[in-house]
Amino acid sequence: MRNYKDLKAFQLADELVLMVYKTTNSFPKNELFGLTSQLRRAVVSIPSNIVEGASRDTEAEFLRFLDIAYGSASELDYQISLAYRLEYIKEVQYAPLREKSTETAKVLNGLIRSLRKKT
Repeated sequence: MRNYKDLKAFQLADELVLMVYKTTNSFPKNELFGLTSQLRRAVVSIPSNIVEGASRDTEAEFLRFLDIAYGSASELDYQISLAYRLEYIKEVQYAPLREKSTETAKVLNGLIRSLRKKT
């Protein structure tokens, strides 16, 4: 079993969850079951799938969950952009959020590629 807490991808994803939750606290109340919910589900899916995959026995299973996490990171990237264009996120919030989101996706992609080379 892998220790997910040691994975840089998990650490970044965990920080990203906190950022998204804090940012979405100021979204309009009519978005609670809309974009707020979508953003939160996508962002929580990233570290959750890393954790679940790390507990699996095989590299193939781990990779499958990392792929799901990466898909959620891509989904989140779009949703952050949409929230910004709808003016739910100010520029001062948007830049660090996009930066953390991009960094998380890049590190996650690097982990996936590294594991694929091994198998």
